[in-house]
Amino acid sequence: MSIQRAAPPNPELLARFAAIVGEKYAVTDPAAQAPYLVEMRGLYHGRTQLVLRPGATAEVAAILRLANETRTPIVPQGGNTGLVGGQIPLAGELVLSLTRLDRIREVDPISNTMTCEAGVVLANAQAAAAAAERLFPLSLAAEGSCTIGGNLATNAGGTAVLAYGNARELVLGLEVVLADGRIWNGLTKLKKDNTGYDLKQLFVGAEGTLGIITAAVLKLFPRPRAVETAFAGVASPRAALALLNLAEERAGGAVTSFELMPRIAVEFALRHGAGTRDPLGAPHPWYVLIELSSAARDGLRASLEELLATAAERGLLADAAIAASIEQAQSFWHLRNLISETQRPEGGSIKHDVSVPVAAVPEFIEAASAAVQALIPGCRPVPFGHLGDGNVHFNVSQPVGADKAEFLAQWGAVNARVHEIVGKFHGSISAEHGIGRLKRDVLPHVKDPVALELMRALKHTLDPNCILNPGKLL
Repeated sequence: MSIQRAAPPNPELLARFAAIVGEKYAVTDPAAQAPYLVEMRGLYHGRTQLVLRPGATAEVAAILRLANETRTPIVPQGGNTGLVGGQIPLAGELVLSLTRLDRIREVDPISNTMTCEAGVVLANAQAAAAAAERLFPLSLAAEGSCTIGGNLATNAGGTAVLAYGNARELVLGLEVVLADGRIWNGLTKLKKDNTGYDLKQLFVGAEGTLGIITAAVLKLFPRPRAVETAFAGVASPRAALALLNLAEERAGGAVTSFELMPRIAVEFALRHGAGTRDPLGAPHPWYVLIELSSAARDGLRASLEELLATAAERGLLADAAIAASIEQAQSFWHLRNLISETQRPEGGSIKHDVSVPVAAVPEFIEAASAAVQALIPGCRPVPFGHLGDGNVHFNVSQPVGADKAEFLAQWGAVNARVHEIVGKFHGSISAEHGIGRLKRDVLPHVKDPVALELMRALKHTLDPNCILNPGKLL
């Protein structure tokens, strides 16, 4: 797509943008801009002349009308927790932060819906649902800072996808500001609406390249009356997969989470994480964190105990602990959620967010681990993630004592090898983090050419001047 880009905004144009939100919410001071310009892993550092913080959808629309008229590129940003650089202004674009659009407009427990603005923090959305005796099941390690708009723009996954699906499956309607400033009001609560294209799905997962989500109608569910959590030691991912199959046979829809972790990940968390303890009496090569939920108050613990006993009889697990309290369950999850951040003190870590068919997860882990260890002798694979939906965070920590910069310089080579193996299993190079800038140049090598043509056609139709998050995704 050939676009005639305007010159960087001059002071007069910047003043016009600032006037839309007011001086207080037009951030020009470099120190105040700094939190908007760095990706949380430090891989990307951006620059901008102006951070705009609108407080209403109408202000977002006015910003985009002016941006489209003047061909001024805009990077939308939520909680800045993205992991692929999609929210960073890498070429000096203006930043449009949506964090002030933070109202929960309505909670409707009868319809089992909640209408949230894009800047609502995920944990606040969860709390609002809980206050109405409902559940909003999207759950991520970053839920204390990530926002609903960012969750939808990246089609976030998390730990409950097994039972409830990705963010895409949790939204009924959207309010979206298009590149030319028009507002599409698709905030419907309808579960059935067969009147043409399902337009909301164009914007979910589009990473702000087709339009800016400003509000959403989200699905709610009855709040579980009973939740049981267990931490089990297993011999291998194959044993963990067999345990998952047994759990789904015995507990059916009650299985809401099923997380896989290697011993090395647990050791990192115990070594570097605050408030941690080894959940079991002896170390095991692999672990699973199992959560069952039910609308019934009674019987769930007995079901979990029976499941674990049967698994032990079949040799699928060596030991297990069932949380005896909410605090102990939280400690299990705390250990799981520390895995990513406690890799940092171990030196460089090359990341992958991939998915393969659930049945192929054990074979994929074996093949990818062997491949990276052959490429970099002594490196330490740390594969963990959501076994129930085939999403593996295949991270690789540097060899002990290695030079961090030299190790990270091999990021591309390691990615290429892992992605090649993902392709052999007909998997995806991005399960839940998106494409952003990190994987943009890889996408043409793994995506169906016709699919890419359709994506580019949609981009040209909805954003012909390419002002929305240029240089990302496509």
